[in-house]
Amino acid sequence: MKKSLVFWVEEYFYNPNFLQKLLSFLLLPLSWVYCLGMFIRFKSKTPVDFEIDIVSVGNLSVGGSGKTPLVTTLASRYKDAAVVLRGYGRSSNGLYVVKDRDTVLCDVNISGDEAMIYAHKLPNAIVIVSEDRPLGIQKAKEMGAKIVFLDDAYSKHDIKKLDLLIDVKTKNNRCLPSGAFRERLWSYKEAIVLEDGKDFKRVVNLKNKSAKMSLVTAIARPSRLDEFLPEVVSKNYFEDHHKFTKKELEEILKKDSSESLLLTYKDFVKVESFNLPISLLDLDVQVDEKIFSRIDNYRGKD
Repeated sequence: MKKSLVFWVEEYFYNPNFLQKLLSFLLLPLSWVYCLGMFIRFKSKTPVDFEIDIVSVGNLSVGGSGKTPLVTTLASRYKDAAVVLRGYGRSSNGLYVVKDRDTVLCDVNISGDEAMIYAHKLPNAIVIVSEDRPLGIQKAKEMGAKIVFLDDAYSKHDIKKLDLLIDVKTKNNRCLPSGAFRERLWSYKEAIVLEDGKDFKRVVNLKNKSAKMSLVTAIARPSRLDEFLPEVVSKNYFEDHHKFTKKELEEILKKDSSESLLLTYKDFVKVESFNLPISLLDLDVQVDEKIFSRIDNYRGKD
């Protein structure tokens, strides 16, 4: 039931049918109230200078946009970097240092899947999960970070930072609950909007390929993977951040008579201990040098 609801909501937000469009129209008054509330919230905040360079990478809509590989590429360029994120889907609460500069300090249940990706892919960076982003920033400073990357923090208007926003295309550009937008790009707030294919380009590496692979993934809007997929026996979609069991994955292998499961890195970090045959759809991005220049110019400001 939960899985069906999640996919219905994703369709409603990004590719609505006639009945969903009608529902969206009927909910417009609530969207206007919501959007006004978010604007008032924005205007009521005063950005606090944490005396450290902070770059936020996010998007205005709900659902996936490819923030994690973009943050990974950006953070890998800088020494003494830290990544601070909420850690959505984790079984823990509060602040945890997932990784110091050298060592992963907890498991994926405590960190959440996205934080564990950073821990694996950024060997020299600090990774911290915290619902309280200012607390996470302060911890990163204490640990010696010189630049902090925030995953999905546009709405944290009380933090002085450089905002990078991924432009997500949708046929429904209204605010919640009529559409997918959590917030607008307020004209009073400076942000750099990044376009996929123009400011950055996605690159996929297929690792440990087998002749018969079953795609298994728990990412938001999994159809985003279609353009990168090799031939697969089946596509098995789960709701975003789903916690897999070894049994359900073994059943997919058996049902399809597959030689391996094809996973994204976000899925892989949750199941690597299962000792199952895995092929990896490893997504990276190539970033236009002008984006790094914008970050460097921001860091040069007084």
